[in-house]
Amino acid sequence: MTASHPTGQPPQRQARKEAERVQHEHADVTGGWLRPAVFGASDGLVSNFALIAGVAGAQSSRHAVVLAGVAGLAAGAFSMAAGEYISVRSQAEQARAEIDIERREIQARPEAEERELAMMYVAKGLDPELARQVAHQLSLDPDAALDVHVREELGIDPDDLPSARLAAGSSFLSFSVGAVLPLLPYLFGATSLWPATLLAAAGLFACGAFVTKFTPRPWWYGGTRQLVVGALAAVVTYGIGAAVGTGV
Repeated sequence: MTASHPTGQPPQRQARKEAERVQHEHADVTGGWLRPAVFGASDGLVSNFALIAGVAGAQSSRHAVVLAGVAGLAAGAFSMAAGEYISVRSQAEQARAEIDIERREIQARPEAEERELAMMYVAKGLDPELARQVAHQLSLDPDAALDVHVREELGIDPDDLPSARLAAGSSFLSFSVGAVLPLLPYLFGATSLWPATLLAAAGLFACGAFVTKFTPRPWWYGGTRQLVVGALAAVVTYGIGAAVGTGV
């Protein structure tokens, strides 16, 4: 019979929670909300400013530019949200299916799974006898054994699978925020592309600089890189719009 903690939780799970409370903090490198949010804001800025620049390059009216910008914002935001939802939901469903396979294997072949776990620890550098003892101790609790097998074999945390709703929602909101920036001057009556260009450039630089908070790159490098990439996309699209507008 497996010993229990006064809280009613298995000692392995209680120990993991204690370790989580005392360990030092790290940035979220597994994705979470950050990846879709940053990607969505950047994509919204680049794609909608490029669209607005292309329409403006064709010497279109302010009304046409606003219509194109609003349509680009709505279409892009819903597309990003739908794509993230399907992608992350499929990823989570696949992970749960693999976890169920591992659970059935532990129930059907506990001795073989225990030997497999011991070999994992030997491969990590533990003495074979110690590895067998650790594997045996962990295997006394099926939930703890499943947790370790899933983490070691699949590389995922069964208690922290990605949220499809969180990814979709953050993508929708961040894309909308990014896409509305180059549109704002036109909404307030601007008839020239320059105000939208300046606002979009500031947004691109800020977005790139913010990303470096979670990377070893300096803020000016990330901001400049994002600005250059967005500017290239806008220049190309503006040129295409100008050529098409002249031809038509």
